Amino acid sequence: MKRNSVKKAFILTVALVTAISLAACGKKETEISNPSKLGGEGTKAPAATTAPSTAAKKTVYPLKIKDATGKEFTFDKAPERIASVSPAETEALFAIGLEANIVGVSDFDDYPEAAKTKPKLGSITKPNQEAVIAANANVVFTGVSMKADTVEKLRTLNINVFKVEPKTLDDAIANIQTYGLITDHQEQAEKVVAKMKADRQKVVNAVKDVKQENKKKVYIEFAPGWTVGSGEYMDELIKLSGGINVAGDGKGWYQISEEKIIQQNPGVILFANGVVDTKSKKPLEEIIRTRSGWDAIDAVKNKQVIGLDQNMLSRPGPRMTDGLLEMAKGIYPELVK
Repeated sequence: MKRNSVKKAFILTVALVTAISLAACGKKETEISNPSKLGGEGTKAPAATTAPSTAAKKTVYPLKIKDATGKEFTFDKAPERIASVSPAETEALFAIGLEANIVGVSDFDDYPEAAKTKPKLGSITKPNQEAVIAANANVVFTGVSMKADTVEKLRTLNINVFKVEPKTLDDAIANIQTYGLITDHQEQAEKVVAKMKADRQKVVNAVKDVKQENKKKVYIEFAPGWTVGSGEYMDELIKLSGGINVAGDGKGWYQISEEKIIQQNPGVILFANGVVDTKSKKPLEEIIRTRSGWDAIDAVKNKQVIGLDQNMLSRPGPRMTDGLLEMAKGIYPELVK
């Protein structure tokens, strides 16, 4: 697989969606150096102002709906030409049956396989303006990696950019429902959402009897030297999995203190598989295992340094709960089957 470098991108997808962009990368081997925070500025969640006909799960047009920036959109009919410059959003659109309508995706969009055949529109943070204009899409979906000012610049070019900003699993679920509403694919969206909710409940049920004093301390690293604190979906996934995030006293996506992690002494260390540091060219797992003093951490001593699929970990889309299941199995393999 090709290597790519993501700087200040969050996966996410998961940052590696700026949420990771992690969320952003789709290669088995990914080079990442100094990513910035993955989220945006804490914008509002999308909200419909025209009620759909929920009984039949058919959208009533014209539909008025606001995106995460607060901009109100009016859809007179289901958009026929759709573009996405966010891997998580692309996965969601494919999952609800819109493959035939997708006329462009970001350079990082690699799932499902059919996404690789779609015209490429450039970066997840600043897409190629000419390519996006040429796609002639009725709507362009973007996610956590694109900052609001970039969205506004694209809008000045008469590009209809609809932004989402998921901070929680429920946000990601709501976004999928929003895409179903906008495109009149509500039934398909509800099937995807039902599966995600079932996955979450499976994890919750599996770890519900773990007492607070017995919960495992967990550290997660999605790019060399970067972890996540409170207020982001990756922290929520650790909590849903029955773990205690040792970096949870911080907020958002931030650079770690190696000494602090040693002091916290996590019993489990999770990392994004396939990530390679751009400077040292070392895999993330090797970096973690060979840090000075980290051989004293329980997780390293007991071989509980566990790699997770970087895209499921970082992309707040339909595979987010697949990542949750993988995470929970890594933390409590005896409980989550």
